[in-house]
Amino acid sequence: MTAVHSADSRRGPGRPPASDAVDRSWDDGLIARRARPERTQPDKARQEQRERAAVPARPVPSVATVLGGTLLTRLDALRELVGLSRARLDGGTLDQAGRVLEEAAVRQRHPLDLTVVALAGSTGSGKSTLFNALARAQLSEAGVRRPTTSAPVACAWTDRAEGLLDRLGIPEGARRKPPRPRDPGFAGLVLLDLPDHDSAAAGHREQVDRLLELVDAVIWVVDPEKYADAVLHERYLRPLAGYAEVTFVVLNQLDRLSGDAADQVLDDLRRLLDEDGLALGEHGEPGAAVLALSALTGEGVGELREVLGQFVTRRKAAELRLTADVDGASARLRPVYVAEGRPGLTDGARLDFEDRLAEAVGARASGLRAERTWLRGAERACGTVWGHAWRHYRKTREARTGETGASSGADVAPPQRRTASRPLVEQAVRTLVHEASAGLPEPWALAVREAAVNGAEGLPEALDEAGAAASLPAARRGASGVRWTGGRRAAGASSGAAEGTRTGGRRASGRGTGGWRTGGRRTGDRRTGGRRTGAGRTRGGGAPRLVRPRWWALATAAQVMLVLLQLGGLVWLLTALCGGTEVPWWVPGGLTAGCAAGAPLLSWGCRMAARGPARGYGLETERRLRNAAAACGRERVLEPVAAELLRYRELRGRYVVAAGEG
Repeated sequence: MTAVHSADSRRGPGRPPASDAVDRSWDDGLIARRARPERTQPDKARQEQRERAAVPARPVPSVATVLGGTLLTRLDALRELVGLSRARLDGGTLDQAGRVLEEAAVRQRHPLDLTVVALAGSTGSGKSTLFNALARAQLSEAGVRRPTTSAPVACAWTDRAEGLLDRLGIPEGARRKPPRPRDPGFAGLVLLDLPDHDSAAAGHREQVDRLLELVDAVIWVVDPEKYADAVLHERYLRPLAGYAEVTFVVLNQLDRLSGDAADQVLDDLRRLLDEDGLALGEHGEPGAAVLALSALTGEGVGELREVLGQFVTRRKAAELRLTADVDGASARLRPVYVAEGRPGLTDGARLDFEDRLAEAVGARASGLRAERTWLRGAERACGTVWGHAWRHYRKTREARTGETGASSGADVAPPQRRTASRPLVEQAVRTLVHEASAGLPEPWALAVREAAVNGAEGLPEALDEAGAAASLPAARRGASGVRWTGGRRAAGASSGAAEGTRTGGRRASGRGTGGWRTGGRRTGDRRTGGRRTGAGRTRGGGAPRLVRPRWWALATAAQVMLVLLQLGGLVWLLTALCGGTEVPWWVPGGLTAGCAAGAPLLSWGCRMAARGPARGYGLETERRLRNAAAACGRERVLEPVAAELLRYRELRGRYVVAAGEG
């Protein structure tokens, strides 16, 4: 053995061996005995053989030194997927993918046109004998003692395998070279003889498991007695079903079976492999090759050599193995990236969430109250003078007696700003989370829930502030607030919550957005009592009321004119009844009656005309509160949830590429 290695080491790669070196390699006893009859060949045949050996080995066909573009794309996508998912997935879920990426990087640092094939099997299956038969030399110890192979043995049909063998952990003393001349069909092959996978020595099993994760292909050697062994199928063949294209299953010891028995065992072996999920490469389809042979007699070994040679010549073993690794890692990651249906935030879910927040802040109720406030303002501004006098009398009497009547208060008594309902806010968030996370894999559903819950902390308080801010612009605009003239909204008009309105150039005092003032003493955020002097002021200062549209002033002037005409007609009527004028009494009487009837009719007409503007004012108030609540909900809840869903969709896209589905 030493002579062979020293001779090889003195020769450069690709140089033909000398004839005496060939003879010495045959004399050292490493070649199987059945090869010795070759010495009895005639001199002519021996000379032809030496001439063939002297011809330089044909160069290996040019092959790519890098992986295929599809596999590289998948590896890059898997690398991005793992890197971006570490913040969302636990390390155990990503361990296998990380190992695949690491092994792929290491394998790419070694020649990819070399093919590492391992012979694996149980005790007594004949792995070492088959190893020697394929090498055509007694390179691995085969005997009756079990287990015979205690450490892996390698035979390389190349001079560029040192790095690969170092990676595999094959000791220097277990590295062999095939005899010259080398089989050109095996150029680039590195064949390993592994220890028994069912060995009583635990270290042997550990070596087998370690090397099976590193080699490019595996030849499983089974015998007629143990081909159905549960350990073989449950521990190895079934979990490695995805590696069918780099798997060979060889039924050895065919010499121990008769013809019919061999066919029956082979059929049963194929059945078991099919149950394991291992695709069989029959009829030209990709899959595992199943062969029957006898390593002892040589029957069927030639067929295995031919199939193995074709496999090695393709120079695709490393790529096929890495592809199967990526497939396996992708299959394991599938449950955490592939969702049922199309999860996400639909427009309906967004609108429902915003509607619930609007309900929580009372946008609808505030709009209705603002509408009623506007109607009351129109009614009081356009009401009869006698009605104003009656209300003034009641307020004066209540101020003296300390009573509070149902009709007391400001001319425009807006509702106090209410706080957001906490239960409704929580329900809105729960409903949104349920709809957004429906069908998502559990890690991403959890991430969506966490984003929503974190954003919902302090959401009720934020809604309160948003509602308050929504009313501030209307208070600051003063005369540019909602104004209706002739049933039409004036240019630049807008509205806010009723409690934030301002008039007279001064904002009302009070907590939050300022209270409503009507002069007199303060009750809560609203002041009642006192006397109003003028259209937009109170004795206690500027009273924040709705801006009086122009037609309100016209209606008020008309009411005053009708009262004056009514009083004038009454005086005229009395004069006519006393004979102080020649005008018939019914003329001033009709004037008085007409003015008395016209004032209520005018007030009624103004109330009817005010319904449209009041409705618009209420809708504008509701809209402002809705927009404020929706903006707050989007910023705190919807956007974080949408960001998590976007991250999931991006990673799902990376997974599709990594899994080869895109």
